[in-house]
Amino acid sequence: MTKKIGIFPASGGLGGSIVKHILKQVPASNLIFILRHPDKLAEVSAAGATVRKADYDDPASLERAFDGVGPLMLISYASFEYEHREKVHKRAIDAARRSGVEHIFYSSLGFGKGLSKDTVAWVMKAHVATEAYLEQIAKENKNKFTYTSIREGLYSESFPIYTAWFDPKNPADEITIPHDGSGPGVAWVKRDELGEATAKLIVQFAKNPEAFPYLNKTILLSGPRVYTLAETVEILGRIVGKPLKIREISVDEYTSLPQIGTRHTYHGVNLSREWTTAWEGIRRGETAVVDPLLQQILGREPEDFETTVKNLVASN
Repeated sequence: MTKKIGIFPASGGLGGSIVKHILKQVPASNLIFILRHPDKLAEVSAAGATVRKADYDDPASLERAFDGVGPLMLISYASFEYEHREKVHKRAIDAARRSGVEHIFYSSLGFGKGLSKDTVAWVMKAHVATEAYLEQIAKENKNKFTYTSIREGLYSESFPIYTAWFDPKNPADEITIPHDGSGPGVAWVKRDELGEATAKLIVQFAKNPEAFPYLNKTILLSGPRVYTLAETVEILGRIVGKPLKIREISVDEYTSLPQIGTRHTYHGVNLSREWTTAWEGIRRGETAVVDPLLQQILGREPEDFETTVKNLVASN
């Protein structure tokens, strides 16, 4: 590898997982980690990795941040805003292109019924726009730039977002959401397995770009089976040791719940109503697609939802 593998931001749940797994496959000296707080990776810096400071929200910090990077793993901005999120993604992509980045892996999301661009989920809109932007750049720069959009399935660990912030340590008596719990549902997937598979894909590309099967393509990494929200909640009840069911409420009632407003406020704007479109996406089957690719990359059956959440609750 002449140019190095870059990851930005090289922190957070998915980013941290990719960093952990890629360090097992590639010498640290071949890696460039870019993040807001470089001190978090002081240990890997000492081991030979290049660690740089940059922030989506600081345009100046992105200039030269991607110098020396061949393939870049671009992890999406941590929010479900639409306009701001799309803007900072484009800003980072443009900076990466100016630095000579040749291929971008982008962490998209598992809404949209597999690989469809048609979605009602607000959380997916910036992802679809970013995918389209990458596609446009690849067409305009044939043989000079390629991309792979990885639609990372809905994390098993993200169940609180879809269950009115259910807290296993202080469990509510019922789950009040604007959905009745019936199918279609969600192909939940363990976040660390997404990180592991994504790291393997990046390394596969870096070793032999010409033979990489997912050039200029969007792919889906999903869990091994679909759970309805009712089944999801039943499993949560089993884990916390109390019967648990969904009580469907209206969108207006949901946005008025005391625990909701602060959870869905970004840059001072309450987006709790926009968030409720996620349940409409689930209702339409957008998150109910099972793809065998994750299992193929891992070489094993992905971990089931109940095991992941049980271990998560036990460790907290």
